[in-house]
Formats: sequence, structure tokens, C-alpha cells
Amino acid sequence: MDVTETLLPGVGIRYEFLTRRGDRVGVVARRDGGVELVVYERDDPDACRDLLRLTEEEADTVAELLGAPRIAERFADLTREIPGLVAAQVDVPEGSPYAGRTLGDTRARSRTGASIVAVVHGDDIVAAPSPAQPLEAGDVLVVIGTAEGIDAVRDLLRG
Repeated sequence: MDVTETLLPGVGIRYEFLTRRGDRVGVVARRDGGVELVVYERDDPDACRDLLRLTEEEADTVAELLGAPRIAERFADLTREIPGLVAAQVDVPEGSPYAGRTLGDTRARSRTGASIVAVVHGDDIVAAPSPAQPLEAGDVLVVIGTAEGIDAVRDLLRG
């Protein structure tokens, strides 16, 4: 899908794409963190049919809702294409030595060879978590690696 990007000085960046139905959709990422979703009139590219303004928090929620299933789907596709690569969900158990600490404290990738690509904390999903991401008992980690590497992450979190 082709996405055009236009710098809007003092405002932010506008991304536009054409849907299969022929609707032109715009997403304006504002400098203040807000987002505007726009559907343009078909016969007048400067007029919009619908406009939805989202706060930064609302935009993050929409991105998580749309992104999380797509991330899981893409990882599933990737594991089918690369022999030996596995994706799994690993719980942070009660009593884990890493509950209340950060993801970086686990040193999981260097110790196991597996990568933690997302953290699910309640209803929140953090894709591509940073080393500073806090971990709590009950969190679910999305891990990519070999079966052995994923088992090693599970053992690491158990202590």
C-alpha cells in the first residue's frame, strides 16, 4: 500500500493512503501528540467527509487495538517462513525474581538468545518494549526465538 507523507510546518505530519474502496484517508500526527483521522471527499481532495480528533492517549489506544493483533499475526507468519523460529507467550509468575524490576534486568536476549517483542500488562500492550519496561507478576511476554531459547526465558522468569 502506498502511503504519502507530507510535512505540515508547525502542525506535524500528514500520512495519506487510498483504500480498496477508493476512499482517501489521512492521518495527521500532530506535534502536540494528538492525532486526526480524516476521510476526504471523493470529488474534492481538499474537503473532508469525516474528521475524528484523538488525544495522544486515545491515539495510543487505537494503535494498540489495531497493532497488537497485526503484530501477533506477522510473527506467526514469520515463524512459518523460518524453520526453527518459534513465537510464544511466557507469563511472569508470582514470585518471579524479575517481578517489580525492568525487562533490561533480565538480560533475556543475551542470556537465552530469544527476543521479547511485546509485553502485555492487563489491557495494555507494549510492542517493542524498551529495557526500562517494568515487569509485574501476571504480565505476559511475547517471545520470539528457538524453542530452547523460549524455554530458557520461561526458566529465567521462574528463577
